[in-house]
Amino acid sequence: MEYTVQKLGQMAGVSTRTLRYYDEIGILKPARINSSGYRIYGQAEVDRLQQILFYRELGVSLESIRDIVTAPSFDGVRALLDHRDKLLEKRMQLELLIVNVEKTIALTEGRITMTDKEKFAGFKQKMIEDNEKKYGQEIREKYGDATVDKSNKKIQNMTPEEYDRITNLANEVMVTLQEAMETGDPAGELAQKAADLHRQWLSFYWDGYTKEAHASLAQMYVDDPRFTAYYDVEQPGTAIFLRDAVLIYTGMK
Repeated sequence: MEYTVQKLGQMAGVSTRTLRYYDEIGILKPARINSSGYRIYGQAEVDRLQQILFYRELGVSLESIRDIVTAPSFDGVRALLDHRDKLLEKRMQLELLIVNVEKTIALTEGRITMTDKEKFAGFKQKMIEDNEKKYGQEIREKYGDATVDKSNKKIQNMTPEEYDRITNLANEVMVTLQEAMETGDPAGELAQKAADLHRQWLSFYWDGYTKEAHASLAQMYVDDPRFTAYYDVEQPGTAIFLRDAVLIYTGMK
């Protein structure tokens, strides 16, 4: 079965403009161009579009998807199995949140009692899933499955007080960092306070803290555009400033 760009777009629920863009960036080329100049897509292209849409649903960037699906080692069956596992994880996360909301409604109406652990179970699971989706592959390659699994278990076992503390710490890191940026001195008192707060925040996740790992992570904030975008959202250069402050704090600079 073959499809024009319009028919493929209608079937897949994407715009023809999107399909043309996928062609331009080399992520999904048509099988051929017919004598009238129309893009024609075959079964292989339909299968690839399905993979692309799966990855998009999981929040993977187009640049990363292109690297994945165009790699000589790409295994379509293995990718589908991975998609299934991730979707099952996502469903579990949604089910946990739904149960959490339903229980909270019942608690508010006085129909049940609910432990503090139950109140936060869904949110902690979401934190884990969000981290895995955004950075799971990189941090597992860098630190190993055992380390990441221990970190996830630590999050799952957090008390409500610890959950509040880590949330407040994350906010305090950013506020202090922005104030330190105004001084322009990564070795200054405010910048070093931000680096120490960052260490405290990391300690909630890590099984054990080392200066080398802290410095390496700070460098990754600069090397990885996703981390850079997160820290630079309010003020460009924040990721670099934090990296420099941490390198000074850890004695690695």
